[in-house]
Amino acid sequence: MSERNRTVPRVGMVGGGQLSRMTHQAGIALGVDFAVLAAHPTDSAALVCGDVTLGDDRGLDDVLAFAKAQDVVTFDHEHVPEPVLRAVEEAGGLLRPGRDALRFAQDKLRMRTRMSELGAPSPAWRAVTTTEHVSAFAEGTGWPVVLKAARGGYDGKGVWVVATPAEAEEVVARAAAEEVPLLVEEKVDFRRELAVQVARSPHGQVAVYPVVETVQRGGICHEVIAPAPGLDDEKATRAQQLAIEIAHALDVTGVLAVELFETADGVVVNELAMRPHNSGHWSIEGARTSQFEQHLRAVLNLPLGSPRTNAPYTVMANLLGGEDPEVYRRYLHVMAKDPEVKVHFYGKDVRPGRKIGHVTVMGDDHQDLLERARDAADYLRGDGQ
Repeated sequence: MSERNRTVPRVGMVGGGQLSRMTHQAGIALGVDFAVLAAHPTDSAALVCGDVTLGDDRGLDDVLAFAKAQDVVTFDHEHVPEPVLRAVEEAGGLLRPGRDALRFAQDKLRMRTRMSELGAPSPAWRAVTTTEHVSAFAEGTGWPVVLKAARGGYDGKGVWVVATPAEAEEVVARAAAEEVPLLVEEKVDFRRELAVQVARSPHGQVAVYPVVETVQRGGICHEVIAPAPGLDDEKATRAQQLAIEIAHALDVTGVLAVELFETADGVVVNELAMRPHNSGHWSIEGARTSQFEQHLRAVLNLPLGSPRTNAPYTVMANLLGGEDPEVYRRYLHVMAKDPEVKVHFYGKDVRPGRKIGHVTVMGDDHQDLLERARDAADYLRGDGQ
């Protein structure tokens, strides 16, 4: 769909967040032309990318115009409406992943239906529109249950754990007022949360990363340990195979993140994301090929890179904003105290609880690495000063 004669491919990423920012960085070494459609000039990627189009990254006119200047279009979020995606494809645009795949990451009802069709291990679930539906479901699974907005939720938003019909009624009423479809799921009794990244190219080549442990607090990922410590080989292999099977079944192009619950019986699919994902940030330093480079290789149909790790363990901790915005001053002390810690900033204004960066550290002892990563993230946030 590109209107220019080029000797290298031109990749456009819809969305100007930190995922675009880090994908842009990976694209420099690959030598590809990389463009971003950002909503604001202060968006994370817009601050560093040399080719930025400002516009509505969910709107028909702006997305369509942006796509016409690209050879391949990909995404740093799942929020582009399906009619917009359809219009781009009908106009000849090459979307990777395509609309038919993206709908399973955009809509949890579609995702759960497809997982059930595939026989993928999943929580019990059903679509609900009334409190009576929720109560009838809970009679089979027991309270509490988990209510989810079918579309639009992330970082704990759009997810409610409810323990009584009264609590469910409040969520159902709010969702009805906002015309948000709901589903209810059983509250899985899990040991910990895991994730797997798999990249898939258009001709079906795959590269799968080690299974990682994710530490969630308040619905937000705080830490990732790669690979997941203490995970037996059989369960790890099954999780990787499951991610590959899902990628093939949904015809994904690019990186697919499969978030999982580890239970006593195995793993259960929680969420899907068809883009680079927070649970894969560790791979920038911790793998031979980062998830960001891998995503570009996949959407360009290049041979995929090795997902092998560079150290026995890599730990990533998200940096959340605190009350004190003077992060750079504290950054100098973190560098001096632990020179092996790598800090990535996203160029965002500091607000309490906002993801403004992450830190990674590699080594042999995951407990030691976890303490060092937490120490750096806590100090940068301003805790204990």
